[in-house]
Amino acid sequence: MTSFKRMTHQGSRFTTQQTTHIPIRASLLSALLVLSTGGITLGAWATPAPSTSGLQADSSIAQTPVSAKVIYVNSANGTDSTSAGTTEANPVRTITYALQQAAPGTVIQLAPGSYTTDTGEVFPLIVKQGVVLRGDEATKGQRVAIIGGGNYISRLEANQSVSVKAEQDSEVNGVTITNPNTRGTGLWIESSNAIARNNSFINSMREGVFITGTATPKIEDNLFSKNQGNGISAGRNSRGEIRNNVFDNTGFAIALSEQASPLIEQNRIVQNVDGIVAASDTAPILRNNIIESNKRDGLVAVSNARPDLGTAESPGNNRIRNNTRYDINNSTRSNILVAYGNDVNQQRILGRVDLVAANIPGNGFPDVQGHWAQAYIQALAAKDIIAGFPDGTFRPSEPVTRAQFAAIINKAFAPASQRAATNFVDVRSNYWAYKAIQTAYQGGFLAGYPGQVFKPEQRIPRVQVLVSLASGLDLRSNSTTALSVYNDVAQIPAYAATAIAGATQKGLVVNYPTPNQLNPNREATRADVAAFVYQALVNAGRVPAIPSPYVVKSP
Repeated sequence: MTSFKRMTHQGSRFTTQQTTHIPIRASLLSALLVLSTGGITLGAWATPAPSTSGLQADSSIAQTPVSAKVIYVNSANGTDSTSAGTTEANPVRTITYALQQAAPGTVIQLAPGSYTTDTGEVFPLIVKQGVVLRGDEATKGQRVAIIGGGNYISRLEANQSVSVKAEQDSEVNGVTITNPNTRGTGLWIESSNAIARNNSFINSMREGVFITGTATPKIEDNLFSKNQGNGISAGRNSRGEIRNNVFDNTGFAIALSEQASPLIEQNRIVQNVDGIVAASDTAPILRNNIIESNKRDGLVAVSNARPDLGTAESPGNNRIRNNTRYDINNSTRSNILVAYGNDVNQQRILGRVDLVAANIPGNGFPDVQGHWAQAYIQALAAKDIIAGFPDGTFRPSEPVTRAQFAAIINKAFAPASQRAATNFVDVRSNYWAYKAIQTAYQGGFLAGYPGQVFKPEQRIPRVQVLVSLASGLDLRSNSTTALSVYNDVAQIPAYAATAIAGATQKGLVVNYPTPNQLNPNREATRADVAAFVYQALVNAGRVPAIPSPYVVKSP
């Protein structure tokens, strides 16, 4: 019999001991699984999360009720006194003080800045019943950072390091939360129905959100990135909803233990160690998720877990593909997983899984449902500017060649000739994109390399796509102040500065997952190109704007 390690919880410490079965309670307080050949080992920590950050799409931003009391907080120029906090011009300094003054129905509005022990915060911050803690929901809290952690004695889980604890009927919206302490948790939800919406949970030393007890929270429209253990850990008898979040490079995206059985719906789970890990007697409901390109497995079920992957009455509509090892890893003792109506590669399944044919409904390509660029892709496909592949997919993460981009330019803009044609030595007249390349060149959208070389099969980088659009549409700007919005401005080639500045000013630039990270020299994906081209059409007045938090706003 394969031997496994059992994790036991002793206060805030963990020990391991050898056992011959997977424990019913594999502790949530750290990552659950390290999969090995032929077996599963429960370890105290997951592989450290890869270094990528991101922002999840914004679906709803709460409005302050007219009758709500608002306490304004500004760590830079506030004063903690009873005479402060009633206006933005006269704020209190700390969240800690504001929470002490807050009654149910109070909104604590945070100004941009960092809130740390150095600015006077005392952790953990306890968001009391009926209180809303709010930063900047439109940017997922990019400019409102809560950094720190303090000892919290949980009735169920003993001593923990926690940044923020959300109690019954409370909300935490529009902030970035990081707990840099050893085994630190960002947001703690214990037996409450708290709401966490439009936040960024990044760089915590264990998980972004911990859910326990009989909690029924709503975790919606957040980003989870670079947390060292898990994005979300859920255990005990918790339920609730985990909806429309992005989990990107964050250890295990979602780790479930004991009887935790949340609804997990419309999330994008990519490039993590594992996607969703269900252990013990968990029974999560998975619907309409994208779980792909994770470094090991997409969905893992161990012990007696029974994830609900769809029924005839309620198809799963999950896309679980292109994960490095297995898309579904059923390592339960004896359970047969039934997966009805999902997009799964049957060749990348371990264990007993009963697949019922996938038939993902909806407008457009099945592999862009829930994708950040779905609206752009579908809009351009409807205009026959872009197309999918014979198998019905779009493959939004695949690269684009210079020849393919020339063809897209022709369909989108039908460029008028601005200069004489030229003969590129590596583009013969019988090449499939010869005419498209000539038209894009004559229209001022594309140029060649020294020596009359075009390199049609070269994968086009993001910077070249934007330079092409700015050049062909005459959007270059001699003022490059707009480039200050990018934290990687130094990577922008000198030749592209005026073009990127103009494209930024005109709203062409769409950066996923982090708006202020241009990644100019990264290969453009099919999704990137769709977004850039669509925004160029918006600027030209030819299509309506599509709301997106990833469109870069010029400073």
